[in-house]
Amino acid sequence: MSKGIKKAIICIVCAVVAFLSAYFNVFGTIDKAIEDVLYHNAGKVNPKIKIIKIDDSTMNRYGDIYEWNRDIYADLIDTLCVSKDIRPAVIGFDVLFSSEKIKDSDQQFADKCKEYGNVVLGFSYVFESAIVTDSNGELYNDTMAVKEKVVPIDILKDVTSQGFVNALMDSEDSKIRSAFMYFEEEDGTVTRSFNSMIYEKYMESLGKEPKYPTDDSIMTFKYSGEPEDFENVSLCDVLDGNVPAEAFDDCIVLIGAYAAGMQDAYFVPVDTTQQMYGVEIHANIIQAIMDENTLERIPMWIDAVIAAIIAFVLVLLFDRLSVIKMVLTSCGVIITKLLIGLLLFNMGYTWNNLVVPVVVVLIALYYIGLHYYKARAARQSIEKAFSKYVAPQVVKEIAKDGTFELKLGGENRNVAVLFVDIRGFTPLSESLEPEQVVDILNNYLELTTNSIFRHGGTLDKFIGDATMAVFNSPFDTEDYVYKAILAAWDIVQGGNKIEEQFVKKYGKHVGFGVGVNCGPAVVGNIGCEFRMDYTAIGDTVNTAARLEANAPRGTVYISDAVYKQVKDRITVEDVGEIPLKGKSKGVFVYSVTGINGYEG
Repeated sequence: MSKGIKKAIICIVCAVVAFLSAYFNVFGTIDKAIEDVLYHNAGKVNPKIKIIKIDDSTMNRYGDIYEWNRDIYADLIDTLCVSKDIRPAVIGFDVLFSSEKIKDSDQQFADKCKEYGNVVLGFSYVFESAIVTDSNGELYNDTMAVKEKVVPIDILKDVTSQGFVNALMDSEDSKIRSAFMYFEEEDGTVTRSFNSMIYEKYMESLGKEPKYPTDDSIMTFKYSGEPEDFENVSLCDVLDGNVPAEAFDDCIVLIGAYAAGMQDAYFVPVDTTQQMYGVEIHANIIQAIMDENTLERIPMWIDAVIAAIIAFVLVLLFDRLSVIKMVLTSCGVIITKLLIGLLLFNMGYTWNNLVVPVVVVLIALYYIGLHYYKARAARQSIEKAFSKYVAPQVVKEIAKDGTFELKLGGENRNVAVLFVDIRGFTPLSESLEPEQVVDILNNYLELTTNSIFRHGGTLDKFIGDATMAVFNSPFDTEDYVYKAILAAWDIVQGGNKIEEQFVKKYGKHVGFGVGVNCGPAVVGNIGCEFRMDYTAIGDTVNTAARLEANAPRGTVYISDAVYKQVKDRITVEDVGEIPLKGKSKGVFVYSVTGINGYEG
């Protein structure tokens, strides 16, 4: 399979996966939780919406709410409504008055509601799942079939407005992000929610027509306040006269549970640490209706197309980018996506937040992993290519760097070149059996190779019974000229030990002549694309070869250029100027007799 086809397949697969993930909202609850943390920040509450709390202080005074007579509520209305000029625009009771108490107190409460005409009461639906038939005669499971309707007692229904108080919790995490606006019963009767009825009543008090932000039965909204942000006071404080009635003038006043034991608290997106009481949620919904502070879901297919395009483009890009650029690009895409999400949220729109970041991270991880896999393969290739003729420590440096390329071409470098050869090898090989010749040769090559590698040299090549090594190539080597001398000295000293062995085994003397020179040379891979050899060429190399050719058995010849660099650390004998084949001018030569302080 060609690289282009493989890449096209990866692009398509990633795009399809991204499309389907966004379209079917695979992260569901997690995505909403991300949105809650990033975007659901409470704004500014409307001072015209106030809460009177039925809290622990109130119940400590008047007893359990379920035992109250209705005259408490009648007294509350009387306290709030001082006159026609000083009274709340709307009084909303988030309390169910579905059963009769003491008849006189019930009537007293009803009379006060009728007198001021600004009271909205709540009622509740009890839903169940039921198999019903739609308008086309098709059966379906209706999860919101009305089992029961818990309404206020008759004397209150006639003198108040009513709206249902049912909360609409998210099925996945039980948080309240949406609210009913109205509900159509099975017989076609349409009832409005508690919040929308209060909004209508408030707009009526202002002499304005209500304008709803959506025609849908359900509204997704943004919270204006966190728990306890709306101005709130205890019911007992109001009845005690500690709060002036003027504080509630022309306001929306909500009365509801504000104690943990009343089990009217819910999880909300603006606070992950505590629940919010139902009456506060009603306050947020009412303000959202008034401010048109709602959220509309961008169509899933748009989300899906955006995710698919981003995935497709990133696959095309990441194949060409370095790891750092991939990381920066990924961060840029994710941050941009989240910032656009924030902008859309502030404009009243919501979309899928998590699919694109997850897709970006997965694609980035794939290509970062692929990058390191290729880098490792390249290192292994380099190690394999150089391990046979470069010192192990040099191979490690090449592999660690990872930038050395096997390609034709060379560079000018200052190097030290070492040549070593077996003296009299041709007549020696003619007088021995082939197996004996190979044994001698293998021992010799092992000695020269180990000596060269020990001092960081590069084993350039074997030329018959001769060996060539280069120091300071392919990478810089500290004190490379001296190390070349050490390698040459080890070869000569090791040769003396080998000679003793071969005299005993074969009765033959084996000795080495070594030549070392330093200077500029051209080093690199020389050859053709399918067969190349890493080597050094130039006059410096030729001179080293000529020095070795003139060196007697067991001797290291060095040039004057080498001697000048290491003269304080070695002892030598002057050989004098000798003519070298191929050179018009002779070279002054020294024979190394010792290395100061070196034990080998």
